[in-house]
Amino acid sequence: MVRVKLICVGKLKESYYLAACKEYIKRLGTLCKFELVELPETRLPDDPSPAQIQQALEKEAALIGEKIPKGSALVPLCVEGKPLTSPELAQSMERWAVQGGGSITFVIGGSFGLHPRLKEQAVFRLSMSPMTFPHHLARVMVLEQIYRAFQIQMGSRYHK
Repeated sequence: MVRVKLICVGKLKESYYLAACKEYIKRLGTLCKFELVELPETRLPDDPSPAQIQQALEKEAALIGEKIPKGSALVPLCVEGKPLTSPELAQSMERWAVQGGGSITFVIGGSFGLHPRLKEQAVFRLSMSPMTFPHHLARVMVLEQIYRAFQIQMGSRYHK
C-alpha cells in the first residue's frame, strides 16, 4: 500500500477546515497509509526583513526535512510549480510512488512559502492554481485531490 504524507507548516484551528480535513483523512485511510504532520510556523514581526524571512524559511526547512521519509518522492506546493489536472495528478502519483519506493510526501509551507533547498529536492513542484489561497484551505484542497487521484486510479465514479 502506498504511503502518503502531507507535511504542513502552521496549525489548523478553524472547525470547518478541521472537519473537512478529518473527513478526507478518514476516506484516505482505506486507500493508502496516510499521515498528516503539522509543524509550527516561525513567528515573525508584522513587517519582517528579507533576512528574517530567510532565517524563518531555513528553520522551517530543517523541521520539514526531519519529517520526510528517506527516499520518499517529495512534492512541494509552490507558486512557481506546475498545475495538473486531476487525471494528470492521478497518473503522476502512480509514477511518484514508484520513484519514492512506495512513498510520496507533499509539503505545504507557511505564509512565506518554502526554502529553495526543499524545492530543489522535489520530484515535482506542484501548483494548485495561479490564484492565492489561504494555506489552511490549500490543505483541504490537497487532501481532496489526493483522495480524487486514488479514486481516478481505481476507476470509481467519484471523478466525473
